[in-house]
Amino acid sequence: MSGLWVSNQQRYRTVMASNHLSITKAFQKTGDFDTVGVMPGIQKGWPEQSYYGLDKVYNAFQLGYKGPKFSWSTMPDQYALQQFQDRVHSKKPADGKSRMSFLILTSSHQPWAPIPKMVPWDQLGDGSVFNAIQKAGNKASDVIADTTKSRQEYGKSVQYSVTALTEWLERYGNDNTVLVFLGDHQPIARVSGNHASRDVPISIVAKDPKVLDAIDSWNWTDGLRPAHNAPVWKMSAFRDKFLTAYGSTPHPKTN
Repeated sequence: MSGLWVSNQQRYRTVMASNHLSITKAFQKTGDFDTVGVMPGIQKGWPEQSYYGLDKVYNAFQLGYKGPKFSWSTMPDQYALQQFQDRVHSKKPADGKSRMSFLILTSSHQPWAPIPKMVPWDQLGDGSVFNAIQKAGNKASDVIADTTKSRQEYGKSVQYSVTALTEWLERYGNDNTVLVFLGDHQPIARVSGNHASRDVPISIVAKDPKVLDAIDSWNWTDGLRPAHNAPVWKMSAFRDKFLTAYGSTPHPKTN
């Protein structure tokens, strides 16, 4: 989001206190976008809203959820995505603007027990439908100290998150929807293995072929599963590559 390599807490604090341009703030600064964050993991003050240039943020307590927590996760990803649909995506921004939304979903967070299950989208209601699912799920204490179970349940949690996201897109996406999604880090070594790669997948999904044509030179893999020989970049490279591909102002040339 920042275009910087943020490798420790001090760097994070320095970036957050700066006016360095994040991707979302770049959209806000154009004046043509309504910027909204949906953050089901935020349960206290979040001053980072200013750094990210978000006009409005919905935290864990502002999404109307009345169901159970799933371990660390305050609500299932499917519910958070439906709330995003109802409160944000289904409504036209004022003044003829477009919209840039920033969502951080939480269902694939450790300890991966219990894990939500998909329910019919029209039955989500206030989230009470998840009470029975939560009670029937695994206990965190039965999974967290078991390497094999942790690996299995981590995989299931990612499958759940991606299913919720792709079903949301199929149900609510339109000709103008552009989705950039990624896993922001690998799981702990007990799951990923010692000295495992820290690579994570990232995808850009769009119905408009011109959106994908703009990044054709990136040589990314078609579809959601990167090929074994897919390009690998540091996350800090993404901001500038993204803004170069889609920005309307050319990057200043250097001699």
